[in-house]
Amino acid sequence: MPNILITGATGNVGTAVIKSLQKQALPINITAGVRDPTTDIIKLNDYNIDMVRFELTDPSTFTTAFQSIDIIFLLRPPQISAVKKYFKPLINSAVEAGIKHIIFLSVQGVEKSNIIPHHRIETLVVNSKIPYTFLRPGYFMQNFTSILRNDIVNQRQIFLPAGDAKFTLVDIRDVGDVAAAIITNTANHINKSYDLTCYEKLTFYEMAERLSDGLGIKINYDSPNIFSFYRKKYKEKTPAMLILVMIMLHYLPRFQKEPLITDCIEIITGKQPITFEQFIYDNKNLLVNEKDTIIY
Repeated sequence: MPNILITGATGNVGTAVIKSLQKQALPINITAGVRDPTTDIIKLNDYNIDMVRFELTDPSTFTTAFQSIDIIFLLRPPQISAVKKYFKPLINSAVEAGIKHIIFLSVQGVEKSNIIPHHRIETLVVNSKIPYTFLRPGYFMQNFTSILRNDIVNQRQIFLPAGDAKFTLVDIRDVGDVAAAIITNTANHINKSYDLTCYEKLTFYEMAERLSDGLGIKINYDSPNIFSFYRKKYKEKTPAMLILVMIMLHYLPRFQKEPLITDCIEIITGKQPITFEQFIYDNKNLLVNEKDTIIY
């Protein structure tokens, strides 16, 4: 019976992986790596899992967290970019602990950009000689119910410096299902990388149209220059680091080749990926204000 450590277990992706594993009802021991087991147990109370303290910035937690673990599902917290400082000790500890497989949540296009932290983390994992699988998702649909939600709900607007760049989309639920399928059959995915997308790519103009149709209210898309974007978000008291991450995520694709659509989700899970329309339908209650009852 394999023992799995899910890092970032209380986040959207980590929780999706746990949900997918538990749906399969297979003989797997799941351990959630969390900052504070005494408080985070409330967030994961619905799942039959163990908990252990795991803090990426505290290497003293690695040895205990990795004890008896076979597979690590590894995420990079957005606020941590010092790969050598934090991830090198983690990978070294994984080697010492005899970890048999690392599944790392990377990003689509990582192989073309050595300046992003995910590229350097992938390199560390490869050089460790631990068998790995890299998951490289496109743009998370759940960004609309998290970092973009306030603008949509309160201003009926998408406000991003993305211009007319096209983005491949993916629902985090599909990422969880892919990770679960790999965790339960790592032998078929050793040292492989998968770009995870649905079957279409859209500009934010097109996404605004889909949102408008699905929600029954007009959602506008405004693409400011990066200085106007930073100034507005700063006035809204958005943390500076998050503003910079949002600029990198939405502005840089304007100058890059369009990302590719793949069928990896369907090949690995046996089901077609969730569409953007389905995501909107499933999350309508999170994307509308109680006052938004007018169907236009």
